[in-house]
Amino acid sequence: MKSSLPKVMHEIAGLPMISHVTKLAESLNPDTVTVVVAPSMDDVASTVSPHSTAVQKTPQGTADAVKAGLQNTRTEEGSLLVLYGDGPLYTKETLQAFVSDYEENNGCGLSFLAMKPENPFGYGRMITDENDHVIRIVEQKEANAEEQSINLCWTGVMCGDIAKIRNWIEKIDNNNSKGEYYLTDLPKIARETDSDKTCYSLCAEEESLGANTRGELAKLEAKMQKRLREKAMENGATLIDPDSVTFSEDTVLGQDVIVEPNVIFGPGVRVGDKCRIRGFSYLEDVILEKGCVIGPFARLRPGTHLEDGVKVGNFVEVKGSHMGKGAKANHLAYIGNAEIGAGSNIGAGTITCNYDGFDKHKTTIGEGVFVGSNSTLVAPLTLSDGAYVAAGSVITKNVPEDTLAVARARPIMRDGWAKSYRERKSKKD
Repeated sequence: MKSSLPKVMHEIAGLPMISHVTKLAESLNPDTVTVVVAPSMDDVASTVSPHSTAVQKTPQGTADAVKAGLQNTRTEEGSLLVLYGDGPLYTKETLQAFVSDYEENNGCGLSFLAMKPENPFGYGRMITDENDHVIRIVEQKEANAEEQSINLCWTGVMCGDIAKIRNWIEKIDNNNSKGEYYLTDLPKIARETDSDKTCYSLCAEEESLGANTRGELAKLEAKMQKRLREKAMENGATLIDPDSVTFSEDTVLGQDVIVEPNVIFGPGVRVGDKCRIRGFSYLEDVILEKGCVIGPFARLRPGTHLEDGVKVGNFVEVKGSHMGKGAKANHLAYIGNAEIGAGSNIGAGTITCNYDGFDKHKTTIGEGVFVGSNSTLVAPLTLSDGAYVAAGSVITKNVPEDTLAVARARPIMRDGWAKSYRERKSKKD
């Protein structure tokens, strides 16, 4: 990746790859989830918390990684499912079916999740017997021409009896070109040690994809976005130009939501029914209730909550604020750390001055308040219900209920000044 970040910490749809995998594991209701990390991966350990981590002191292959994980697990009965930290595209349905197939296949001590890619180059080939049981798995570099022609390939995911795997792992040696311990040796050992059948189940190639380069990371992102867009539309949202919309893994859209082109949903966005998100808007960690209209070119920042029918228009930024039913800020405004009551109108060019250089302060605007264009509201400040702020005002004191506030310099009128000024300038020319 050419990155200071561990590979699994790179994000897909706003979530680190490793978090996609742990969430997927959680969905299967396991007794425990253990993540194997290198000694320097404190950020990974923090990200996967509260799940436990096991440290692989030196990278000595996939079998060594599983061995490290088993040392952190006291369970002696049941099944062990092995997943890869850079495999964010597997679905719950696929893994559930895989585990069920294994558990229902009597006499199968070990099962591998396999695929049949169009181009098998680079993948470990799965060699099977006349009963379609896995005899061995051959890496690309060690496969002969006949074996390389096989398109049954291992994804890296496997499931087996945890007690037996503990025993088999100990029998794996590092007699290979890299001097590492590989899980691909397990089929042979399982058959020789316990005469166990080694089985496999198939999944779509797309689900097995990982990432070792930025280009591969981009491909994973594209496939995840396609999946999220399809899910949104299946659940009743309209995406006018789906390919231009970017989702986060946890984005929730209600029914009859309309999303115009070039909208970005950052993490933590929930959009209620019948909202419309106009083009080029950016939303992150916000809640929109029913019937809101956002944008175009709006930015909704973390901590924003908009109630039914709120309108946030073009070039309006809202951060850490709550807007009541029917409130609106239609043009060119900044609303930060504010509480705005139902039916209030925030005029074009209005800003809440919430930061004094050291601390953030709150602006409280009651119900039915009108704030005229180009107004500056200096927090901490309260505009009570029904208050009216004249355009161009700088408000530094609380405004009582139903009161007009005018805070601007009186205009100075000088008759004939403009004409004389133009004449003076013309003579110089």
